[in-house]
Amino acid sequence: MPPSPPDSPSPDAASSGPPPSDSGEAPGEAVLGRRLTWFLALTCGVTVANIYFPQALIPLIADGLRVSGGTAALAATSAQLGYAAGMFLLVPLGDRVPHRRLIAVLTALTGAGLLAAGLAPDARVLVAAGALVGATTSVPQIILPMAAGLAGERRRGAVTGTLLSGLIGGILLARAFGGVAGAQLGWRAPYLIAAVLALLLAPVLAVVVPVTAPASRQRYPRLLGEAVRLLRDEPDLRRSCVYQAAMFGGFSAAWTAVALLISGPRYGLGAQAVGLVALVGAASMVCTPVAGRRVDRAGPDAVTPVCALAALAAAAVLAFGSAGGAAGMAALVAGMLLLDAAVQSGQVANQARIFALRPQARARLNTAYMTCSFLGGSAGSWLGVRAYERFGWAGVCGLVAALAAAVLARHVLRRPARSPAPASPSAAGGAAGGVVSGGAEPASAPGRPRRR
Repeated sequence: MPPSPPDSPSPDAASSGPPPSDSGEAPGEAVLGRRLTWFLALTCGVTVANIYFPQALIPLIADGLRVSGGTAALAATSAQLGYAAGMFLLVPLGDRVPHRRLIAVLTALTGAGLLAAGLAPDARVLVAAGALVGATTSVPQIILPMAAGLAGERRRGAVTGTLLSGLIGGILLARAFGGVAGAQLGWRAPYLIAAVLALLLAPVLAVVVPVTAPASRQRYPRLLGEAVRLLRDEPDLRRSCVYQAAMFGGFSAAWTAVALLISGPRYGLGAQAVGLVALVGAASMVCTPVAGRRVDRAGPDAVTPVCALAALAAAAVLAFGSAGGAAGMAALVAGMLLLDAAVQSGQVANQARIFALRPQARARLNTAYMTCSFLGGSAGSWLGVRAYERFGWAGVCGLVAALAAAVLARHVLRRPARSPAPASPSAAGGAAGGVVSGGAEPASAPGRPRRR
């Protein structure tokens, strides 16, 4: 039997379900009910929190392990670098391995890594364990393309927005959880609590995640190379990567540096205060379902410039945080809330844009996109600390503003381009993300220009 074409769905995926409906909605949409959507959103939040709560623990880790603040910050940076590695090395398996098995195994491994971090005797072990946790915490980026395939075209933006609201809640509440639990119980406690949650969640996911069939039979090395090829072939993927890497870089720079500002001489507060700032910022999670519905109505390119302008405004508000006192703290809270809303709403637009490109390769598209995003986030964390040490809080705000301005300029100056033709007829009409019961819409209208 000859091998399947590189981008074609597996025979099982292609024959296991009915064809797409005339309405453009995937039959698999019925599999992804609202309860399951919200449970998957909760899963995204619980798992992604593991790479963010260390940001609130930086001062406590420095004191507990008797290292500098810069060394302690490596615990957060290594988790983000590990996440980027997981994006590239593990997320492509979402097109090759059944989702239920992959998601449950990675969640269990995350629990083991968190346990090792919580028991780490020194900074080197903590940094290594943090990188492992970051890599296996890539579960949300496997769930997102799976859900996009199940949701159907008409609800894709709304479902993506709901999942990202859970993701954002995890990101922001993680800092509150880390700051409060760390201040009350020590820096190790958040790691150990998170380990227990992950180990409890893994067997539940092994039961409730929908049964899917792999969308590809490509070998693993070819799957890894596919992300690079997609970046080369898809201009909309490239620009989405640029947008999110820059926006998320500014986001990470601000959140890494704000812990140093609040615990420094200007405010003299502890990790618990950092957590409370993050708790207020969690209100931005309500923006992503709204952004998703706006994307469904007007398209992602209508949302992107609004997000870049909001990030510029957030940088201006955050600059007043250097004043100290109640007024300065209010500026920090308001600015972080606005920045969070801008970055996460931009994420909704970007992922809706890329998931519409090649339905049979959504995990690989997300691999390229999220790898770029978290490389930008890791660079932002590093640059944020350096900017703070050299230029103070004003330097961090300037960095956030410069990155947002770059996104806005790139969007305004983009030029129309035609997409490359699909590799084969089966690639354009294959199963959506390999879902057993789902179909897919055509990747794009032939001959329709896109902007890059």
